[in-house]
Amino acid sequence: MSEKTKAELLREQLSYAPKNAYRILSAEETTAADAYCEDYKTFLDAAKTEREAVSEGIKMAQANGFVPFDRTKPLKAGDKVYYDNRGKALLLAVIGTRPASEGVSIAAAHVDSPRLDMKPNPLYEDHGLAYLDTHYYGGIKKYQWTAIPLALHGVVVKKDGTTVTVSIGEKDDEPVFCVTDLLPHLGATQMKKTAAEVIDGENLNILIGSRPFADDEGSEAVKLNILHLLWEKYGMVEADFLSAELEAVPAYSARDVGLDRSMLGAYGHDDRVCAYPALTATFALENPAYTAVTILADKEEIGSDGNTGMNSSFLRYFIEDIAELTGTKGRHVFRSSLCLSADVNVAYDPLYPEVVEARNCAALNQGVVLTKYTGARGKSDTSDASAELMGFFRRTMDAADVVWQIGELGKVDIGGGGTVAKYIADLDVNTVDLGVPVLSMHAPFEIVSKLDVYMTHKAFFALLSRDKAL
Repeated sequence: MSEKTKAELLREQLSYAPKNAYRILSAEETTAADAYCEDYKTFLDAAKTEREAVSEGIKMAQANGFVPFDRTKPLKAGDKVYYDNRGKALLLAVIGTRPASEGVSIAAAHVDSPRLDMKPNPLYEDHGLAYLDTHYYGGIKKYQWTAIPLALHGVVVKKDGTTVTVSIGEKDDEPVFCVTDLLPHLGATQMKKTAAEVIDGENLNILIGSRPFADDEGSEAVKLNILHLLWEKYGMVEADFLSAELEAVPAYSARDVGLDRSMLGAYGHDDRVCAYPALTATFALENPAYTAVTILADKEEIGSDGNTGMNSSFLRYFIEDIAELTGTKGRHVFRSSLCLSADVNVAYDPLYPEVVEARNCAALNQGVVLTKYTGARGKSDTSDASAELMGFFRRTMDAADVVWQIGELGKVDIGGGGTVAKYIADLDVNTVDLGVPVLSMHAPFEIVSKLDVYMTHKAFFALLSRDKAL
């Protein structure tokens, strides 16, 4: 093999060019990434809603030695605790050997995803068909949610206070549901509308039945039959919908994508593809130097508001409790802390190159994405990480052999989006965004690279196991 020219050596030394991870990783590491994603697929199938993600997270935490956080008991290095915020958000902490006053390491992700929520009074009948009326949740292309199989998940709190868990449509022997669409032969007028108008939000109603109640000649006999079935299965009456949280999600499992099985397709990658690696990195910790805190938050897709969203005070109170138990003040902990705020980023799609700037767009198989800022247009509504923080994470990830890249959310005046980073940064925490590049983001079937998912786990572990300050 001929020696490299001076120009080639300089190009390697001075230029920045992200590389396809398959070109630089060993066969053992790609095998490890594939194996890691088998477990991730299991998590995805079990955690299609924020409640289910928190429930699965708690099960995993308990299996790894975590116990419920008790603010009245002292904490010592090595303790592993979790805090369940109303069943819809989760906090975990592994107490470090260094005092909390030196800061903590924070991994933050969200576990809610775009979906169809049932309205408070959803059940109705029209021309012999029974429907559930919905209100879509998060940013969706409404036409993508028609003519696909849907499952129903959630909880119903009955008048007597008892709670019933609902999951229908995931098992092979269970029925599924759907939103119907117009046939092309009669769709000439519909097809003249813009994509945003093709399906009206008020028409995203779920077909759930057509058989009337036996021996009944009254009106709305199909609706009555549905109510009877719900009564037999769950002991609920129609008024119980008023105190229910029911969500319609795609009724299919996570699957390998591509003949080479290099990709993973599923509903809910945004943002469980970051939440799961944050969990596994936390569980892999043993006696970290800095206390490690992992957050799985709710409501990110609709602004992070509410008492389970990142814009509430539950993280601040949790850190303040830990600070008090370890003899310091919460504000001192936040001031010295570091956070990787995890959320997905757009992956370069050769079919739609016009919406991104290729030099600053992430791509599949090039590793986890470090995002200095998100926001829209003039960086509005975002947290912009400092150069010092970006430099710290460059060094940290390179030292841990993490394959990573940089990325933005599309062209300056076209793209944009928000994450939970700004809410954590508002607490005086050094925060930067990090996540997995995704194709078809917010669609009912999103696609990621297995290698990128595995590198996200490695990136979180690099942060949570760090032994150096900023």
